[in-house]
Amino acid sequence: MSLSLDVVTETKVVIVDGDDSFRAQILSYLTRNGYTVLDAASAVQLDEILSQTTVDLVILDILLPGEDGLSICRRLAQGPGPSVILLSAMADEVDRIVGLEMGADDYISKACNPRELLARIRAVLRRRTDEETPERRRGKNLHKFSGFLLDMSRRELKAPNGVIILLTEREFSLLGLFLSNPKTVMSRQELIQSTYGPDSAIDHRAIDVQVGRLRRKLEACHNEPIIKTHRGVGYMLVCDVLKS
Repeated sequence: MSLSLDVVTETKVVIVDGDDSFRAQILSYLTRNGYTVLDAASAVQLDEILSQTTVDLVILDILLPGEDGLSICRRLAQGPGPSVILLSAMADEVDRIVGLEMGADDYISKACNPRELLARIRAVLRRRTDEETPERRRGKNLHKFSGFLLDMSRRELKAPNGVIILLTEREFSLLGLFLSNPKTVMSRQELIQSTYGPDSAIDHRAIDVQVGRLRRKLEACHNEPIIKTHRGVGYMLVCDVLKS
């Protein structure tokens, strides 16, 4: 494991993969493109890195020795941690959907061109940066809807009963989009472009999975529907939103 914890100002990325040569290849490529890159061969080594430094993005292979990538992804999605891009040697659609359900921000085949991986990394980090700009923090920070309270600056969603609901980065982005467009039907393509980026190859089924996860979390704390499906079109937040 190559681990250097010098103080740096660049974006920090961790590549987690059991294949030493693949890991070295990606590390070298991303370093040449201006990123500070750490690498790990297992969950244990990743946890060691995360305990010692703040990381912006984790590139995570699904097939790892010991704890697998999906389990790690699920753990990372439980808090305000780094964004996650899952890697897989398999291009199966079911695996991609499962990965997104676990809270991954993106999913890509290991056989992809490194330039595509770089583009995906930039898109994920750009969304993360956009959500945290000072302009947004100075804007409407509190969103109240159906008894829920979303604090944009603290990235915290509180249920009507006061319980804090944990959201992944993707779920947070989706909810923010719905709250900015209440009682407006948003097409799947609009949701994909706003949450994954305009050049994303994510299909409509993937956004259905993400909206479904968000809806289940909301409706577990509320008796009435909050996000309704408009068959063949998209989704709509059906409640009023008060911003302050």
